[in-house]
Amino acid sequence: MKTYDFQSSNAFVELFEIPPYQSGSLDGLSFAVKDNIDIRDRLTSYGSKPWRETHPPAAYHAVCVEQLLMAGARCVGKTIADELTYSLDGENYFYGTPVNPRAPDRIPGGSSSGSASAVACGLLDFALGTDCGGSIRVPASLCGVYGMRPSLHRISEAGVLPFAPSVSTVGVLARDLSVLRRAMRVLLRSDHLALPRVKNIYLLQEAFDIADPAIQDALSGCIAHFDGLPHLAVRSISLRDITGLDVSLKSCNENALRVLQTAEIANALGGWIRASQPEQGPNFRAGYRNVEGFDRSAMSAALNLCEALFARVAAFTQPGDVFCYPTAPVLAPKKGVLTSSNLDVVLDYYDRTMAVTAFAGVARLPEITIPLAQVDGIPVGLSLAAGHYQDEFLLDACLRLLGSPPLKPAASFLAP
Repeated sequence: MKTYDFQSSNAFVELFEIPPYQSGSLDGLSFAVKDNIDIRDRLTSYGSKPWRETHPPAAYHAVCVEQLLMAGARCVGKTIADELTYSLDGENYFYGTPVNPRAPDRIPGGSSSGSASAVACGLLDFALGTDCGGSIRVPASLCGVYGMRPSLHRISEAGVLPFAPSVSTVGVLARDLSVLRRAMRVLLRSDHLALPRVKNIYLLQEAFDIADPAIQDALSGCIAHFDGLPHLAVRSISLRDITGLDVSLKSCNENALRVLQTAEIANALGGWIRASQPEQGPNFRAGYRNVEGFDRSAMSAALNLCEALFARVAAFTQPGDVFCYPTAPVLAPKKGVLTSSNLDVVLDYYDRTMAVTAFAGVARLPEITIPLAQVDGIPVGLSLAAGHYQDEFLLDACLRLLGSPPLKPAASFLAP
């Protein structure tokens, strides 16, 4: 694999160094910050040069950044985000496309595109990202690294620019599971807990069914490995089985997550866009038309459905339960393909991908994507999710499940 440096990766908006405040559990580790997260005295672009030019520098570091500095980590810069973080592709009109080092002709995924790229290029130990509809999980999967979306609001979002507050959260991308665990435990403010063992792995069958056949085949060995572990039940399940509601993953996205996301984006961005009339990239402009044309009377039903799904999933999930499914149901598309001239391709990518990512988003679950497979050298991630606020259990479960041979992340994904 070609080696990339800080410049050739095109992963960064700017480079700088903030030394750790003190020694701690993250001593010796370096990290970068997605550029919708504040760094004191620096401008935050939110993936948009007009936003950067019309807003003052941050007065303080975001709380999550302070936590990492106080734990001994060193900050090395800010990474590119998709325009106003409203994308899952990673191709930014203003800043360009961060490289996907595992598949350089393909997109890195977004909107935490620069964070995934920098980690995958081996330029730092971990990076902060944010996730609403998959913005950590998708780029982590497409670039072949670990990524964790924690339980909703487990991590402070003070100093993080708003997007869709009801479903957005801060999380971490890392090349190594041990580093992911160390960084996440700082952000989660975890103490040493007595954690249950994994008892049940529920295969979210709809997510497998809508995945490309090549992805299903690539992950089949991982599932077989789980099925062979002692004292562990592996069974297929649907969202209807979990909730008792007549709701599929597709409708979970279309009638719950996407509606709520669209409504809240309008609140977060609408005033500034209307007043400033900023320059916009063509992909953002096409997507934002959906926001401008949104019928807000649909919001009440979506909020109620989100709450019902959260409550039903929470009631179903018991200590020791893990959900398992492909992180992204498609391989990383080639760069330049996801444009308005290829609307069918765009809709297929977003509709299928967000149908999968909506599960943890609506149910407020912690989810970790693991770089366990590949198709012709293109990374494929497998996700594990656990019950709401069971973040520490999920981190421990990943370590236990990966620690039993022969299930190991592809060695080529761990080399710089």
